[in-house]
Amino acid sequence: MITIRHDTLRHAALGALAVALMLAAAITAGAAQQYPDRPIKMLVGFSAGGGTDVAARIIAPTLGEALGQSVVVENRTGASGLIAAESVARAAPDGYTLMMGSQTTLAVAPNLYRKYTLDAARDFSGVALTGTSPLVLVVNPKLPVRSVGELIALAKEKPGTLNFASGGVGTTPHMAGELFRLIAGINVVHVAYRGEAPAINDLLGGQIPMMFANLSAVIGHVQGGALRALAVASPKRSPGAPDVPTLAEAGLPGCEVETWFGVVAPAGTPRAIVTRLNAEAQRALAQADVQKRLAALGMTAGGGSAEEFDATIRAEIAKWTKVIREADIKAAE
Repeated sequence: MITIRHDTLRHAALGALAVALMLAAAITAGAAQQYPDRPIKMLVGFSAGGGTDVAARIIAPTLGEALGQSVVVENRTGASGLIAAESVARAAPDGYTLMMGSQTTLAVAPNLYRKYTLDAARDFSGVALTGTSPLVLVVNPKLPVRSVGELIALAKEKPGTLNFASGGVGTTPHMAGELFRLIAGINVVHVAYRGEAPAINDLLGGQIPMMFANLSAVIGHVQGGALRALAVASPKRSPGAPDVPTLAEAGLPGCEVETWFGVVAPAGTPRAIVTRLNAEAQRALAQADVQKRLAALGMTAGGGSAEEFDATIRAEIAKWTKVIREADIKAAE
């Protein structure tokens, strides 16, 4: 009769596990070294021509050239980008399916649309922050205010009578308005439009008195005197509007909001592939022509490591989860 001791079996099992792990690591390393050997798909959760789509189409050709494979941008719209996001989250984590994400899709929408189970911090690996775009608080010149302080005073004098517009529930301008309302301690009413352009049109026409808007969308109207800029919501003054103070300078520290865009990959994507994508994205973003194209749209080129972008996503999720809860924001399912 042959007796096998339990410690022998345990050592054998541990040895087999170690071999399996080493083999898996070798396979992963080999795949990363060969990456990419076919075209890469970059999903966008919004229609062509929007900020997220433009950011993707600016960086995709340069990124593809550096990687030696084409990066094909595919628009898959719906639910503030969540339809595309869930598709990417379920994709094989091999670096061949990416997404150009945004603050709306990654940090806001998952808290608004309850039927979706996306958790960006859990389901994605950040690749690279692509760019940021400042928001500006603008009013129709007929509104008798010339500063943030005067606007707050008017809102407190007439609670519930001032409306602010946005391009839709959960959009960055909407969230900026809600954060402003909470920090300023005022009662203003949100009016959601089907896009930023019609909201701006009504602001110009005087049907709505104020809104937060992407600077690139309204800077021409501000310079022409059709709109009055009270403050930018970015941490620093914008090069595109250097005479406009920040909200912090206007007495509202903590009221900082920027539209941001960045590339993400499915969670579990090999770190070597994420690191390679980040390095090539940073090189692309450092190119003068890429920066020029982003600047023409009011964006500042991003950068930083993949780990830094992961930290940004987590911080933004925490920030907007709190705002959504405190402001009791609901989205139509």
